[in-house]
Amino acid sequence: MSPSDCSPTATAPKNGARCFAANPRQVGWQTAMKRAIRSQSELRRLLGLAADPQAERAEAFPTFVPLELVSRITPGDPDDPILRQVLATADELAERPGFVSDPVGDLPAQRGGGLLHKYDGRALIVTHGACAVHCRYCFRREFPYLENGSRKQSWAPALQYIQDDESIEEVLLSGGDPLTLTDDVLAELIDRIEAIDHVRRLRIHTRLPIAIPQRVTAELVDRLDHSRLAVWVVVHSNHAQEIDFRVVAALDRLRRAGISVLNQAVLLAGVNDSVDALASLSLKLVDSGVVPYYLHQLDRVRGAGHFWVDIERGKQLLEQLRARLPGYAVPKYVIEQAGENSKTPIA
Repeated sequence: MSPSDCSPTATAPKNGARCFAANPRQVGWQTAMKRAIRSQSELRRLLGLAADPQAERAEAFPTFVPLELVSRITPGDPDDPILRQVLATADELAERPGFVSDPVGDLPAQRGGGLLHKYDGRALIVTHGACAVHCRYCFRREFPYLENGSRKQSWAPALQYIQDDESIEEVLLSGGDPLTLTDDVLAELIDRIEAIDHVRRLRIHTRLPIAIPQRVTAELVDRLDHSRLAVWVVVHSNHAQEIDFRVVAALDRLRRAGISVLNQAVLLAGVNDSVDALASLSLKLVDSGVVPYYLHQLDRVRGAGHFWVDIERGKQLLEQLRARLPGYAVPKYVIEQAGENSKTPIA
């Protein structure tokens, strides 16, 4: 392999995941977004997997996988726990009763400018439709971002709504992924939230520190560190294999600035539906100073039925986790139900 084969470009290097692993020099996070894998055929080719034309029909929900994440997948293994989260299969095409386009009731909770208001005391801004990785189980895989998401020029209605409702003390930034915004744009949004006197807390839900850890820039950390708000960053990792040394370093940069970091995971068949997988994830998180916050029962979004784990099985797994781990390492097992005023505890 020649050095030029592995040089970072706006597109994926032709030797793919193996090339990236052999040449770990990082590129900027925006370049990492540009060179991400954007087709199932390319993902399969890079990982030495046979083509599957039927599965490629599922690309109505498009593929997006950064090379940084691909490099943690075992080539040739169709059962790799990271691969299963991003690999389209024909199972996505099967209609399953109860699996719908808006399983958590986002659309009825809209209040304009990308703002969702479901729960007392807090409101969520859908900042952007772009994400660090397109997970095949994503509960917003059919969310109409173009019609309803927030963009820089349309934040005004969301911010005015928050300004007018003094009961809102916490603002959540979600998406998509809010860290797909540049540092300057994100800082401007935080400035405007900070200008609302009754807001006390800011929560950022993001997969970027896991998928593209170099997104945790010095500028981002500095802005969050100097916020007048109490800042919480909630990352999303489902399996310990996702957390390599670069991810640990990114999480550490946040923690050293005094930013609280939590993790949300989703219980997924074939990914983490064993006590060993869940225990390994929790221990990897707590060893990195991250609190295992929630383990979500899968949201019943159309196309994700093959990831479903029976709730009774989930309860058994939580009982086994409690017997194996200290209490602070056991996440809350919850489900989100449309129309309810909070997440519903399961076990």
